[in-house]
Amino acid sequence: MKRRLYYILILCCLFSIKICAQVKSKDGTILALTPPMGWMTWNYFADNINEKDIKEMADAMVSTGMLSAGYNYVFIDDGWQGGRDNRNNIIADPQKFPSGIKALADYVHSKGLKLGIYSDAALLTCAGYTASLGFEEQDAKAFANWGIDYLKYDYCGAPDDVEIAKQRYKTMADALRNSGRDIAFGICEWGGRKPWLWAAQAGGQLWRTTNDVRDKWKRRSVEEGGEGILNIMDLNASLDQYAGPGHWNDMDMLVVGLNGKKGPSGDLGGSGCTNTEYQSQMSLWSIMVSPLAATNDLRNMNAETKRILLNKEVIAINQDPLGKQAIRKVDNDTWTVLLKPLENGDYALAILNRAGTTQIADYDFSGFGLNDHYQIRDLWQHKVIGKGKKWRGSVDAHETKLFRLSKTK
Repeated sequence: MKRRLYYILILCCLFSIKICAQVKSKDGTILALTPPMGWMTWNYFADNINEKDIKEMADAMVSTGMLSAGYNYVFIDDGWQGGRDNRNNIIADPQKFPSGIKALADYVHSKGLKLGIYSDAALLTCAGYTASLGFEEQDAKAFANWGIDYLKYDYCGAPDDVEIAKQRYKTMADALRNSGRDIAFGICEWGGRKPWLWAAQAGGQLWRTTNDVRDKWKRRSVEEGGEGILNIMDLNASLDQYAGPGHWNDMDMLVVGLNGKKGPSGDLGGSGCTNTEYQSQMSLWSIMVSPLAATNDLRNMNAETKRILLNKEVIAINQDPLGKQAIRKVDNDTWTVLLKPLENGDYALAILNRAGTTQIADYDFSGFGLNDHYQIRDLWQHKVIGKGKKWRGSVDAHETKLFRLSKTK
């Protein structure tokens, strides 16, 4: 009898941990039920941000169709801070944000968008601005009073120790929950302390799994540093078990449309990608249910950038309510194949050609555990390209074919 009670207690504890991992809003819904989508300031502006530029980007999110496609956050990254007042309240830089963050939040909200902001679990942020260590409750209440909907919480200047990281992130998560406003929490310690093992229990809805992305396909050498699209995909591909509604593996920002722009994403070999490679990032980030944060200039997008970012069929894979991250089925020097179950019983299938030349793919779906006949819809061509139990076709260098498979009789 004692042994049975012991096992029941263990199961109850495990169940309670799972529930705690999904932070609920005041109306009972789960925060970040699907991966957050929006536009972030960092890769384009770095810390040279101001309210005029952010308002223009908010306007562009509406006028370009980004909002209607699902991108509903404007994320302010590092560089907005102006120190603290004589009561230690954190304030915005009065030169960059003369109207204040609350007025900016009101403007963003009037467009049907949400506003995210940035801080750090140390004394100073990555770019050397005022951070939140020791002021978590005070800053969380300030964010809530301003109308903030999301906090990206960085880890520059903090100790390497994982236990300290857990404590610092939990302190801010608790402060956000006590702030009087629903604020989603993005943990950004770059994966070194394996946040997928603890960040949900600490109160995060998403957590970065890698170092910062650069505007490049892959790292050319260990010495070069900086993560390319392919490097991040490889690092994230084994973490599928940790993703789901209300808790997401964050593969960092989209570099689609940056085209080699100098700045944060242009460091460490970030000289730009081809449109095929940008399209692959959109496919891979979507099937692996990463948050989708565009970072290009939305006010001046070319047709290819719009085509990639605004593909609603691809976005639907990312935002599928089942919330399953794709499982890696093939992993070798030439191919990566990822399979994701969808809520309606369909599957999303991504076939990536890792090689530098065009290759012929030939896959029987039974090798992935799919034993029915399927209609094969190409989500970039927006058409059905075949039916059956297999697919054979040409895949360009660094291209990712993204299919939706629907059972047929």
